[in-house]
Amino acid sequence: MELQKISITPKGQSAFSVLFNPTQYTVAKANQIAEAAIPGLGAPILQYVHGNTRTLTMDLFFDTYEERSDVSSKTQKVYGLLDIDATTHAPPVCDIQWGTFLFTGVLDNVSGQFALFLSDGTPVRATLSVVFKEYIDVDKLVRVNPTQSADHRKSRVITSGERLDTIAAEEYGDPAQWRVIAEANNMNDPARLEPGRTLTIPPLN
Repeated sequence: MELQKISITPKGQSAFSVLFNPTQYTVAKANQIAEAAIPGLGAPILQYVHGNTRTLTMDLFFDTYEERSDVSSKTQKVYGLLDIDATTHAPPVCDIQWGTFLFTGVLDNVSGQFALFLSDGTPVRATLSVVFKEYIDVDKLVRVNPTQSADHRKSRVITSGERLDTIAAEEYGDPAQWRVIAEANNMNDPARLEPGRTLTIPPLN
């Protein structure tokens, strides 16, 4: 049985396969976390900001030594994935598939190393290190992960030891916004919080 090779299919274009499969690939995913420093606390409060896109990283190997031809004719197909499409004003979205593995993304960067040459200087061996960033259709993302409006009004119950600045840091990511909560709850003394009281957390204008 012939070994299946990785195929790359740019949207609206023909698919092409790499000459040699990579020995490994890396799929990475991370979240963006902000730190809100609160005076008097030994550590900052962590605030989730948003999720980052997944990235696919791998090395693609090209060798045309036996053909005695310029390896750039093969590597240019990969470099071409950085070109801006005239109709979308963006590089093409690609499907990268190898067996059951499928990753849809846009080529973020590529770095090529050319390591073998013919007597006339023609390159015949190259390794391209590529990084693809995942592409997810916005409508599909909203359907899968529906979110509430960022400006909705909510409430929370005060627990023992809480302060308005720490509450503001948790709700808004900014402890300086404690005055917004104080005004919304008609608090004359924001330094004194009664445990068990329900606070209204208004949206920021």
